[in-house]
Amino acid sequence: MFRSSKLFIVLLVLVLATTAFAFAASNTVPTTRAGEGATTTLGYNVTNVVYNLNTTTPSNIDSVTFTLDAAASNVKIRLVTTGSYYSCTNPSGLNWSCNTTSPQATVSAANELRVVATE
Repeated sequence: MFRSSKLFIVLLVLVLATTAFAFAASNTVPTTRAGEGATTTLGYNVTNVVYNLNTTTPSNIDSVTFTLDAAASNVKIRLVTTGSYYSCTNPSGLNWSCNTTSPQATVSAANELRVVATE
């Protein structure tokens, strides 16, 4: 009888261990993603630049117009190295127009044409 009790206990332990292992082995983990990527950033070619001078005070630059070689959604320019950026509008196609009257740009202060554009 002692021997059958031992056998019963051993069988019971094996059944419980197998059951616990079965529950542990049945875990599921959802599919997840992780990654890293990079792409080339290209610049724009700016052509057909025109500085539109004020008719009354030709030392003032009232606007700057130009053409980009690709589509853009946000364009700004700067005419003075430490100056303000001016917002630009897209009247048609790849053409851009930037009002430079607030603050008023002047010919004497202008020392660069910096165009910042994003797709």
